[in-house]
Amino acid sequence: MRPTSRIPLALLLATPLALALPASHAQDAPAGSASVAAPVDLPATSSTATSAPSAVDLDDIRNFSRVYEVVRQAYVEKVDDKTLMKAAITGMLAGLDPHSEYLDKDGLTQLNEDTTGEYSGLGIEVLQVDGGLRIVSPIDDTPAARAGIKPGDNIVKINGTLIDAQNVDDMFRQLRGKPGSKIELTVVHPNSDKLVDLQLVRENISVSSIKVRELEPGYAYVRISQFQEDTASDLEHKLAELIRKNGAPRGAVLDLRNNPGGLLTAAVGVSDDFLDAGVIVTTRGRLQDANMSFKAHPGDQLDGAPLIVLTNNGTASAAEIVSGALKDNHRALIMGQRTFGKGVVQTVLPLDADHAVKITTARYYTPNGTSIQAEGIKPDIALADLTVNKADSGPVLISSEADLPNHLANENAATGTDINNDGSAADAKLATSDYALSQALNVLKGMALRQPAAVRR
Repeated sequence: MRPTSRIPLALLLATPLALALPASHAQDAPAGSASVAAPVDLPATSSTATSAPSAVDLDDIRNFSRVYEVVRQAYVEKVDDKTLMKAAITGMLAGLDPHSEYLDKDGLTQLNEDTTGEYSGLGIEVLQVDGGLRIVSPIDDTPAARAGIKPGDNIVKINGTLIDAQNVDDMFRQLRGKPGSKIELTVVHPNSDKLVDLQLVRENISVSSIKVRELEPGYAYVRISQFQEDTASDLEHKLAELIRKNGAPRGAVLDLRNNPGGLLTAAVGVSDDFLDAGVIVTTRGRLQDANMSFKAHPGDQLDGAPLIVLTNNGTASAAEIVSGALKDNHRALIMGQRTFGKGVVQTVLPLDADHAVKITTARYYTPNGTSIQAEGIKPDIALADLTVNKADSGPVLISSEADLPNHLANENAATGTDINNDGSAADAKLATSDYALSQALNVLKGMALRQPAAVRR
């Protein structure tokens, strides 16, 4: 992977999901993998804020102490000081935004597991909303995806126990478990009031974030399910292998649907793989190290071939960085639905060997200087979330001149040519299995035809 701009020593995450505490949860899928050997190896940035912090009001400190003492003395059950202090810290961070949180030893252990891309669970990204758990997206080829869990599903019960604001953390922890162990989820699909019970079995999940294949001769398909440490290098390797095998593609589809994000640096690397020049993303925050600009280096993996990016409401954060970079640099056409709209970056700052804070330190901006926070990226070509079925039709006895008796033969026809094989059958097969992808391929073919003949592949 080509070098990128310097980043702070602290871990940068571009994902809409937190890792352990009430504000939000990245269930058992790696929500932003990172290159860390152990939590203790996450050093904090040494920068200071651009302006001196104001002194804490003594009245606020007195009020905090009074509330703390009232809870200790009057709460219906005895609560130890350690639990109270952890709750206070957790509440302080949870009150900032849905992505900042306090990581204790268990949270750091989970973060370390997530960075490896290997864990035991179901393979779903979960966000806490209104005291419940909502699916942001299932990870490809995992128990959740195979069970039919969709983005936007709400988990109502786990193993028959109703989820509410009081037990949401305990319920969340139940989603992980030993491989082979069973779990029952009761979910509600979007725009439905029907409860659906799903029986799932936890697995050892080892998620490869990149899949590359040929859609049809001359057109490549690249699927990125999330942004891990090795995503950009895997993309380069697998795309190069496809090109060695099949030749340079005339165009490619980059599928970022239901991609919940991950590492900022991985998003920069992937964007760089498709760009020869231009700004990829800038970040702005209060700390000196939070103000960064990433630029592309020469070396487009597709050598300028047309590119379409597929997005939907589950395309979030790091995936939006890539979408915005390719759109603003006029390198790709965005098709699908408006993206999730998570335009802030988190940094993991350790407090000691067993505790850290994951806190929002910057907003990020697309090359045109646009913030997508809470708005998302609007596609160039909108596609509804549809499924299509092949129309029923009776047999056609005569569909062309060749079916007429005593027709004149084409003197230039190649021997053994099947004139009925016009590609429509393959198009129907793709459309019925993935309508958005079939539409993207058709548009991509049109873009390829518009290229000058000298550069067509």
